Amino acid sequence: MSVPTAAADQSVCAPLPVLGRDVTVPLVTGGEVTYAALDYAASAPALQRVWDDVAAYAPYYGSVHRGAGYLSQLSTDLFENARRTVAEFLDCRTGDQVVFTRSTTDSLNLLAAALPAGCEVFVFETEHHASLLPWRDARVTYLDAPDSPRRAVETLEHALAGRDPHGPALVCVTGASNVTGELWPVRELAAAAHAHGARIVLDAAQLAPHHPVSVRELDVDWVAFSGHKLYAPFGSGVLAGRSDWLREAEPYLAGGGASRTVTRRADGGVDVEWHDSAARHEAGSPNVIGAYAVASACKALTEAGFDTLIAREEQLIRTVREGLADVPEVRFLSLFGDDAPRVGVLSFVVEGWNSSHFAAALSAEYGIGVRDGLFCAHPLVRTLLGSDPQSQGECGAPEAAPGEKSLNAIRVSFGAGTPDEHVERFVRAVRELVRDGARWSYRTEDGRCVPDTSDRT
Repeated sequence: MSVPTAAADQSVCAPLPVLGRDVTVPLVTGGEVTYAALDYAASAPALQRVWDDVAAYAPYYGSVHRGAGYLSQLSTDLFENARRTVAEFLDCRTGDQVVFTRSTTDSLNLLAAALPAGCEVFVFETEHHASLLPWRDARVTYLDAPDSPRRAVETLEHALAGRDPHGPALVCVTGASNVTGELWPVRELAAAAHAHGARIVLDAAQLAPHHPVSVRELDVDWVAFSGHKLYAPFGSGVLAGRSDWLREAEPYLAGGGASRTVTRRADGGVDVEWHDSAARHEAGSPNVIGAYAVASACKALTEAGFDTLIAREEQLIRTVREGLADVPEVRFLSLFGDDAPRVGVLSFVVEGWNSSHFAAALSAEYGIGVRDGLFCAHPLVRTLLGSDPQSQGECGAPEAAPGEKSLNAIRVSFGAGTPDEHVERFVRAVRELVRDGARWSYRTEDGRCVPDTSDRT
């Protein structure tokens, strides 16, 4: 059974077509401009290919796994084929499971709930909160931020050296930082974990949209990522990897779909036999459209070719770094150094500027969307800034005086759908704001900087 699918886009030298590429937004200074979405690290725009595939399937929508009708069977085939597509995209091993979740956060919380009793968890303080916080019921060792990939491996090896190699342990590590974009030495960390009897889960939320992820080659035990960062914005995520811990754990949610049989006991209770497949942790009616969107994005990126996508993204990174190299007020944040390999995620501070004020001016005066703050990675950003937790200053007031430590940062991020013009406009805007200042006045509203329109039309 099949449904119509959109034709693959063959133009791999240009940005991949995404939704919203022609949206215009008003400027406080007058007129409109095409919106420059440079916050891919938070949520990437949907690929047009993904949207078209979902639209082609929508008329055939039906219940999954339990319906006898044609549309139900078609939807079931589509859902399970999506699982196989994701397994191929990740180069999973025979026997690995692909579980559909809501997000990376949901995936890692699912894995946290499946840890064996007494499991130790090792996690760097540099992680996004999605991979830093789920391990509440385990013995957690938080590792200090390393200053190089080699130091990261050494830090992990030192932490693992004293543990009982026969007890369960898990290492959680990011593939690419959501703050600095830097690539982590995943294969080497996996080797160190396995040498000490530990398993490893890869948070690929920022890696999978930019680089190929092979479970086999990286030798990781699990990988987690989100659809909304992979150009598939329908509230789906993936946890893929070894089946044993997942099969032995209590279902993440109890309900229909997770249960194989349910029988009533003589004492009035019920006995449940749970599935031992991925369905064990997918109770309830699944998000078929979300799973299909993720699979469509996997196909689109594979067909576009990661080598081409990476080469183009590296050129965009150079445009930013070289375009701002002679602006001393701009300082980029990094753990491993400015020349470390990275994806299209760059965070920086501007001397004398409140980061919220700067981001608000980029939006209101140039139509550029970036993010400011601590990026759901508070320990890492504070380590990079050398700052302590503090409340932010009023909008328009300097975040930190010259020579003082900044309290938060600005992040620009881009990917397969980013036009050159958006990045070039960003560089011009940063240079102009640093040189000339904002052309508009701003005020604080609900903790955010917004244009002050109280006395203007």
